[in-house]
Amino acid sequence: MISSFQEICKPLLNNELRVMSEIRTGTKATARSVHGACMKTELKTTPVRVDVHGSVESNRKCTRRLYSMKRNFLVAMMFLATAGFAAAQIQPPTSDVLGAHLNYGRGCAACHAPHSGANGNGANKSGDTATGNLALWGQDVGNLVGKVLVTGNGGRSTYSETLPGMPTTGTGASDVLGLLTCLSCHDGNYATGAMMKKTVYETLPASYGTYNQVPTLLGNDGTGAGNYLNDHPVGMNAVIGCGAPYNWDCTVTATGGITPGPNMTAFIKNYGFFVKPGVNTAMQPVVVCTTCHNQHLMNTVPVTSNSPTTTGLPVGNYATMFFVIAPYNPASGTSGSNQTAQFCRQCHGGEANESNGTYAIPTTF
Repeated sequence: MISSFQEICKPLLNNELRVMSEIRTGTKATARSVHGACMKTELKTTPVRVDVHGSVESNRKCTRRLYSMKRNFLVAMMFLATAGFAAAQIQPPTSDVLGAHLNYGRGCAACHAPHSGANGNGANKSGDTATGNLALWGQDVGNLVGKVLVTGNGGRSTYSETLPGMPTTGTGASDVLGLLTCLSCHDGNYATGAMMKKTVYETLPASYGTYNQVPTLLGNDGTGAGNYLNDHPVGMNAVIGCGAPYNWDCTVTATGGITPGPNMTAFIKNYGFFVKPGVNTAMQPVVVCTTCHNQHLMNTVPVTSNSPTTTGLPVGNYATMFFVIAPYNPASGTSGSNQTAQFCRQCHGGEANESNGTYAIPTTF
């Protein structure tokens, strides 16, 4: 669409710029009338008088023609700018959206065994008798059950999580499918049976360092087995709060939902609220792995017409990395790109532009 627009409009824009220049400098102007997608040239010799002070006098016909040209030029430029903005941020995925979770050819069944849970994958190292009871989970969680993880020493506090087991009935708490199952592959300390190679799957942009491999195991990342303090807080005590100075101007509902205030509403229109908090037994929103990551989409974030309460971004597929659940492309290359910072601001609202006096700074992809 952009290509055909340029083919039609570029000659028109160039012509109108030339004509406008001719009118201003007192030369004879050539007016062009447009019929559909084709341009027909008609020579119009409208005399133009220039006074001693350099001001331009013209007859009414010339004035109307100049006004029309200016208007058409501005409309065309606005359309081209909008088309370019959309092209820069909306892009279809160029590789399979499951990415690393194709699991070296095992595909979906590596995580969701159609029969017998981890037994069906030959991976029940712990002998867990509840394996596969939820989501047909096909990896071994047995050695994680009951373990205490302390995450996120951000300088103010740490967050302790006692890992649950697979439920024998019901759906389980948010930290079952949102944390326990993820750690069955991404722990590397208590759970070691999954097919992980310990290093990031994706090609990293040049802005990343090259001194070490980027790890993918939280409990075995090269800093000592069992160290989770350098990981973002997760679990039933990692509560997402509301109120200044660190959080959004939001309120928490009786069921653990988040109702945005004016600043947060403006941010959602500008970027969005793609994250999916879990809920603890006190009906508070909390951070689990699936709050920030969509395990089924490694490289793309679809925005549809059904997403108006989630984001104000135009409909399309936005680039992401690391299974991040929102537009997050550190490989963008666009000068001044703030999309990765915007991702963090979904919860850390105190650091958002909208909480610091301006609604006028857009998301730059």
